[in-house]
Amino acid sequence: MMYLSLQKWVCVQSLCMFFTHQVIARNRHNVVFIIADDLRPTLGCYGDPVVKSPNIDQLASKSNVFQNAYAQQAVCGPSRTSFLTSRRPDTTRLYDFNSYWRVHAGNYTTLPQYFKSNGYATMSVGKVFHPGIASNHSDDYPYSWSVPPYHPPSFKYENRKVCLGSDGKLHANLLCSVNVSETPLGTLPDMESTEEAIRLLKSTRDSDKHFFLAVGFHKPHIPFRIPQEFLKLYPLEEMTLAPDPFIPEHLPSVAYNPWTDIRKREDVKALNISFPYGPIPKDFQLQIRQHYYASVTYIDSQVGRLLNALDDLGLAEDTVIVFTSDHGWSLGEHGEWAKYSNFDVATRVPLMFYVPGVTVGRPAPGQETFPYIDVFGQTPHHFAQGGMVRNMNELLDIFPTLSYVAGLKSPHPCPKKSFHVELCTEGQNLASKFKSHKDRRNSEAIAYSQYPRPADTPKENSDLPNLNDIRVMGYSLRSWDYRFTLWVGFDPVTFQANLSDVHAGELYLLEGDPGQDHNVYHDMEHSRFLHKLGQIDQQPCVQTLKQHLSFLTAGTKSKGIV
Repeated sequence: MMYLSLQKWVCVQSLCMFFTHQVIARNRHNVVFIIADDLRPTLGCYGDPVVKSPNIDQLASKSNVFQNAYAQQAVCGPSRTSFLTSRRPDTTRLYDFNSYWRVHAGNYTTLPQYFKSNGYATMSVGKVFHPGIASNHSDDYPYSWSVPPYHPPSFKYENRKVCLGSDGKLHANLLCSVNVSETPLGTLPDMESTEEAIRLLKSTRDSDKHFFLAVGFHKPHIPFRIPQEFLKLYPLEEMTLAPDPFIPEHLPSVAYNPWTDIRKREDVKALNISFPYGPIPKDFQLQIRQHYYASVTYIDSQVGRLLNALDDLGLAEDTVIVFTSDHGWSLGEHGEWAKYSNFDVATRVPLMFYVPGVTVGRPAPGQETFPYIDVFGQTPHHFAQGGMVRNMNELLDIFPTLSYVAGLKSPHPCPKKSFHVELCTEGQNLASKFKSHKDRRNSEAIAYSQYPRPADTPKENSDLPNLNDIRVMGYSLRSWDYRFTLWVGFDPVTFQANLSDVHAGELYLLEGDPGQDHNVYHDMEHSRFLHKLGQIDQQPCVQTLKQHLSFLTAGTKSKGIV
């Protein structure tokens, strides 16, 4: 056997890296990045037996589907800023909607900005960045986008009195199915966004540039202002309540989400529900669930139109597609509604990557990759699964993964302190999982989420406290075996969590409690699990959590428990 000298070995490795980068550069792909708003994995491809989502399921059958992907904070602005910069909320320092990361934390390079700097035409349609202060009232234009972002004109009516009530009058309701022809402008935001996205795709045919098109759909975010015909797909008499509609046993009050934004809607106000724990009447719960499912199918139909346009324009075979959501949404589980918590129903999201020639073979000549499927037709609604990845992943992973599979270099991992580093990632490049057909369980894989609270007990601003009002931060770790959360003191001036100031804790052992309904944090029988958490090498946002956990479990060692 011949052995290379160290100098020759280094030379060979350098040449390999050079040629690899050259191959990537010659094989760049276009990108369509689709973001739903408040969509939990209520999809056929994720095993939901009720929902009708044939177009997204079809995409999933040709994609790598990540079964356990989690948002870093279950609210729109912080989550979107987090995954579009690939930085955690403790690095963007955004926990509400009232700051812009470039001036508040660091001048971080965003995902579309990275593509733009590499020669792509970058375009934004609908809700991609959260509008307002969080994106400098410009959707981060011109840093991130080649042209000004598009917002559908009909969105200005979204929260106005346009919902026909049972009294025959118009209200600002939660439940808001409409006759589209009778709505202001005779259309709805997501319909307009789909049309604009297709128009932009058509405009790329005469361009020699690759494109990065981000399309942010507004639904199933409340209010449920959707075409009324989609409700017919979900007869109310066939809807069921959440399987665990009660507040979990031993849930600390700081962890409870009192769903204040739901209570502000006129139809919910009329129910006179006591704050914070009064339950919504069961008949109204069924209507909320019906409208949410109908909203998901409405979005599926828009996604189907968009993907079919890629076929019609001959772009499907050269375009990477990512589909995800900014966070989930509670549908009565744990006695909660909306997002604003660390539970799986609020943090777990769909995530799938379609990479032509990698996640699926090339179609036969004349065969469509994404034929449109009519959600009102009799076509089967569930498709064979594509590549399935069950380990824990985070939305932070989108930036490095998408960059790589589209043909760019993946950003380097961030150092522990990265406030002055413009381009780096706190996520992981998942591309190595794309060609592997083995789905090995990694018991050490962790996904991190967090949520702020103004106090230990539910208040009117518990769902979304302003930065100055935050006094407690809940850091949550999700693995195969458990969800573990510590609620600790937080200083909004210094952005520092005090992990010696523990307000409450949650530990759910998922093998026997998949719904996270029984908090066993104070059960000493399970202290070995706490010790196991203390051995995990954690990410920058929770570095000191490891130290606290070691301290927390130190007393158990002398008792022979660990």
